[in-house]
Amino acid sequence: MDHGQLEALGIWTSYYDAFGNHYQLSEEAAGQLLAAMDLEPGEPVPDGRDAVVVTGPHRGEWVPSGELELEDGTRVRVDGPLPAELPLGYHHLHRDDGLTTTIISSPGIAPAHPERIWGWSLQLYSVRSRRSWGVGDLDDLRRLAAWSTEQGARALLVNPVDAVVNEEQREDSPYFPSSRRFRDPLYLAVDRVAGVEELDADELARLAALARGDGERIDRGRVVAAKLAAMEQLWELRGGDEQDPGYVAFVAEQGEALQRFATFETLSELHGGGFPRWPAELRDPRGAAVAAAAEEHADRLRFHTWLQWLLDEQLRVAGAAGPLLRDLPIGVDPEGADAWEWQDVLATDTTVGAPPDELGPDGQDWLVPAFVPWKLRQAAYGPFIETLRSAFRHAAALRLDHVLGLYRLFWIPPAGPRSGTYVNQDRGPLLDILALEAHRAVAYVVGEDLGTVMDGVREDLVGRGMLRYRVLWFEEQEPAHWDRRGLGSISTHDLPSIGGLWSRAELDVLREVGAHVDEERIERMRGDLARRAGLAWDASVEDACVAAAQLLGGAGCDVVVAQLEDALGTTHRINVPGTDAEQRPDNWRLPLPVLLDDLASHATARRVVAALREARPVAGTGRSEASG
Repeated sequence: MDHGQLEALGIWTSYYDAFGNHYQLSEEAAGQLLAAMDLEPGEPVPDGRDAVVVTGPHRGEWVPSGELELEDGTRVRVDGPLPAELPLGYHHLHRDDGLTTTIISSPGIAPAHPERIWGWSLQLYSVRSRRSWGVGDLDDLRRLAAWSTEQGARALLVNPVDAVVNEEQREDSPYFPSSRRFRDPLYLAVDRVAGVEELDADELARLAALARGDGERIDRGRVVAAKLAAMEQLWELRGGDEQDPGYVAFVAEQGEALQRFATFETLSELHGGGFPRWPAELRDPRGAAVAAAAEEHADRLRFHTWLQWLLDEQLRVAGAAGPLLRDLPIGVDPEGADAWEWQDVLATDTTVGAPPDELGPDGQDWLVPAFVPWKLRQAAYGPFIETLRSAFRHAAALRLDHVLGLYRLFWIPPAGPRSGTYVNQDRGPLLDILALEAHRAVAYVVGEDLGTVMDGVREDLVGRGMLRYRVLWFEEQEPAHWDRRGLGSISTHDLPSIGGLWSRAELDVLREVGAHVDEERIERMRGDLARRAGLAWDASVEDACVAAAQLLGGAGCDVVVAQLEDALGTTHRINVPGTDAEQRPDNWRLPLPVLLDDLASHATARRVVAALREARPVAGTGRSEASG
């Protein structure tokens, strides 16, 4: 084992988990991690500096001599230090030695966040209405955003709405996307698409009924099939050629990335599932066979680009109705569109996850691959930049799932989770690029920093103007004393709802999946909530949800979000980590028990809203706007 090589690659040879247990990297696992990075033992580590330099407007970074082409086309001669007043953005240094280096200039600090606001954390698919087709869609999001804004909310933290691999057994988790750059037709509001009224009304009603099913559990495959059938009919009715100026502009703006995604969607329909299952000649996105297939099925590619434009437009309208806080998953499906396009930059035969901690005592495998740090540098961080740019689109803020992954990721080799170890990431450049893209989007940043955290990470995030995550169940400090530079919440989608905890229904959930049932811990959590919120032990679930909202409203964080489930007093759990669809078919599939149409009149929701807006009135208007 070449410790010098491993250190140069950022591979940890040992680590301690959250419980103090020590793990040592084995020779076998070290070899597998090197292979995943496409390197041989002892091979020199490419540093990537010839490809990219990430700097700031006043850092005076030294670079080789050459002509610097700024983003606006201006050319400047450099010979050593970069200009002190280097504009923010992406520039190119055409070096005297014939190489071209990307120069990325970042402000280093994200835009300021709002002060003393509240909002919702929601699973959009669960927010159904009388008009939507089996799941909450982007028009439901628009309606919820408009109503919430009227009530004084200034943030809607929405689950990822990214595309997933189209296959018979469709992925339920929103955190396992095929692409983080394009959207899922699952969320398309069919009845809001221009021209849909020209279709046969009876056929549309049939498809809508098919999508809605029995209403108990959400069946994403059935919903998407019905929506695609309707959109195919509309596409055919319009002659298969959409000439709307907005569509033309969208296609031009998204460029090759959109065409590649549409190609993936088309090939997935033809050959089923993800790209490793396709014929070998189609696994190379830049190969001749793929180009020929794209030409042969050009109309279907246009159909998929049209769908993406419709989704983008509906997301834009929703974002205009209220401030969206979009959610970026930590990785992508290894068989999906992004992995197909960027397979040369992603680690092979490894996944990322987490070592044992309080949230996952047995450790976690998230089944997504990581970018190889040295390869990402050689690509001038292009895939990361594209991903962020799409995630910020139509958003007031961005939440990064497991933001600790910008510092280090826990890689799991084929030898198994117990053989995994941490791999350092290019934290400085990645955070600089994040700050630059946030600056361009005029959006603030929230980093979900739960789990085993390295010393100094949280201070670094705050120093860069990013909000950290404060979840009641993980905090010893009273909410009123939480630092203002954070996003506060009572729970998350991976933890019990207030209703589930207070009613003890959470115990039944754990028993159903065969998990360890720690009744003492549940009672301790109930006791913490009762003490902090001033609840009597015999209080109702409704009273517990309202008291929790009052507690949250009084938190020291500038931004707080209440889960929509807790505004309705639901007792179900959104997701139980570590369980699959067979163990717990309810994961990510339960709709809210109240339709969006009835939310404003729901007794518990009204009380929760009143508690939050009383604690955090809209700036400059007192309580008058909130009560309007």
